Amino acid sequence: MTDGWIRWPANVAGRFGGEPVAFGGDYNPEQWDESVWPEDARLMREAGVNLVTVGVFAWSALQPGPDRWDFGWLDRVLDLLHENDIAVDLATATASPPPWLTTRFPEVLPVDRDGRTMSQGGRQAWSPSSAVFREHSLALVEKMAARYGGHPALALWHVSNELGGHNSRCYGEASAVAFRGWLREKYADSLDALNAAWATRVWSQTYSAWEEIQPPRVTFTDSNPTQVLDFDRFSSDQLREQLRAESAVLRRHTPDVPITTNMVLFDAGKNMNYSSWVGDMDLVSSDHYLRPTPDADAELAFSADRARGLAEGAPWLLMETATGATSWRPVNPAKRPGQLRRDVFAHVARGADGICFFQWRAGQAGPERFHSAMLPHAGAGSRKFHEVKALGADLAACAEVLGSTTAADCALLFGEEAWWAADRESHPHNGLSYADTALRWYRSLRDAGLTVDVVPPSADLSSYRMIVAPMLYLVSDEDAGALAAAAEAGATVLVTYFSGIVDPLDRVRLGGYPGAFRDLLGVRVEEFAPLPDAESVEIEGVTGPARVSTWHERIDLTGAVAEATYSGGDFAGLPAVTRAPRGAGEAWYVGVELEAGARAALLAVLAQRSGATVVPHRAGLDAVVRRAADRDYLFLINHGADDAVVAGSGTDLLDGSVHEDGIVVPAGGVRVVASVRGDTEGV
Repeated sequence: MTDGWIRWPANVAGRFGGEPVAFGGDYNPEQWDESVWPEDARLMREAGVNLVTVGVFAWSALQPGPDRWDFGWLDRVLDLLHENDIAVDLATATASPPPWLTTRFPEVLPVDRDGRTMSQGGRQAWSPSSAVFREHSLALVEKMAARYGGHPALALWHVSNELGGHNSRCYGEASAVAFRGWLREKYADSLDALNAAWATRVWSQTYSAWEEIQPPRVTFTDSNPTQVLDFDRFSSDQLREQLRAESAVLRRHTPDVPITTNMVLFDAGKNMNYSSWVGDMDLVSSDHYLRPTPDADAELAFSADRARGLAEGAPWLLMETATGATSWRPVNPAKRPGQLRRDVFAHVARGADGICFFQWRAGQAGPERFHSAMLPHAGAGSRKFHEVKALGADLAACAEVLGSTTAADCALLFGEEAWWAADRESHPHNGLSYADTALRWYRSLRDAGLTVDVVPPSADLSSYRMIVAPMLYLVSDEDAGALAAAAEAGATVLVTYFSGIVDPLDRVRLGGYPGAFRDLLGVRVEEFAPLPDAESVEIEGVTGPARVSTWHERIDLTGAVAEATYSGGDFAGLPAVTRAPRGAGEAWYVGVELEAGARAALLAVLAQRSGATVVPHRAGLDAVVRRAADRDYLFLINHGADDAVVAGSGTDLLDGSVHEDGIVVPAGGVRVVASVRGDTEGV
């Protein structure tokens, strides 16, 4: 295993006077005439690029036919990059199979839930359960590792690309066979155990032979929820096995070269249980593309904090983002002036020690030809390329932040399996969204000046003063116990409605809601009471006067006290928000859907009671601290239209300005203020 970060070639470190902030992007030279390559290398150096990803979609260029190989062009590319002191993140090229493979072996192609076989012509046209794909992909990886494992430009291995981003669920016969094998292992080859776990006596689904079990294909009605959940787990595990298989080949040839795969920490990544994958990578890397919404900066911050949470606070790499517009949404807006710089430093503030883009040179052809790039269609004289060069200089000026850690004593629990199960059908309110609920609470925490680690429920919670669990519908006994232990040890814990409801088999926990958290919270709910769209009720108390919609419920106190009550409706005078002292800490329950103002009022109280670190700032100003052994780095990102002033002092690494008795952050601007430890206390 490696030390968990990029293995910089000596010439690259020498060019930058030491290890640099990683800066670069996907480079697809096979899509261009070779005469363009020298210009690419020259302009990369001009922009300050030090790392490029090569080979992501190059399988057909490397292996044009079953028994034909062509590595000459890639040899020349890697040599050219090394000569220009640019390191290489070398992809295994297994992301998309070549047409000869899917034509010769059509069983490689994935099948959707409706039974339709996907065609060659897009990308990721392979079933994660295909033994043929596994065999041929590993043969390619073997060739790549043997040929380039000793190349002096090699800094990082990149397994596949966005594993499962498009082909995470395959319902074909190969997947059916593999699913049965996975189930036999999970349930110790006992059909009785599977039937009990899946509650197959419901709707006459009891299985008498393993061959009767199929993937959860389309049915007239809702599918068996435990069958679907197990298929989700199986499907994620199949992709993880591809990651492990490719990694095993790479480690056999190059045990000292780190390995990663780029996770998709937004909606397209819902189907992967990434928290179970990170142990198979040497460093965490992620892709992020802004959602074109008014609060896009909050969702960006959430994804970055989730990447840091998955990395357990270690440095992580933003493998892909966009310099401007994407190309796959109904409307793909350009980034506003200064937005690229703000977005990049929002990631760096949250622990990213590297920033890379899709892609280096904007494509002339293909589905992503209108996707933005570091070098746009307009060329090196464009405003975008000058912006990219300025960004490269900014990141080079911040090299001293490398290895520092983002300071967070607040955690938000976010579980992939809870996401899968909570968003299923046949629930009391089928308009709830697990991810949107988590994002709303995250946004309010961020607005309150709290830096948040977004972590899986299985994470070590011992270091956090404040822990928020929004709509954690599915939870194991172990994870519920760890949350209770954190409260006993002194943490302030907040749990929202529709949490703790089911066990890991998606079976309702009996005895009253919120199931796994009843004892921790000191409350009991007998009946859900979701509100139709047109209805709302008022509450008052620690939240201030507030009107709530979507969800409310009657809460019986069994050890908690009311901190907010209903002021009208069927439950007038009864608790809506509760608090229960627990050891050195306390546990809060929110049994209603709060609007933003009420969340803010509640979190202000919890932050004060917990002693969590608050970095006060005005609306629209993002403030995050990274800490080194003896220095603090205060990242200030102003999303607003007016200058902002915050307390603090130090030197801005970006422009060298010295600040005493206050820091002015220009409208739309960014500052990275370095100070001796202690100067940011109370900021």
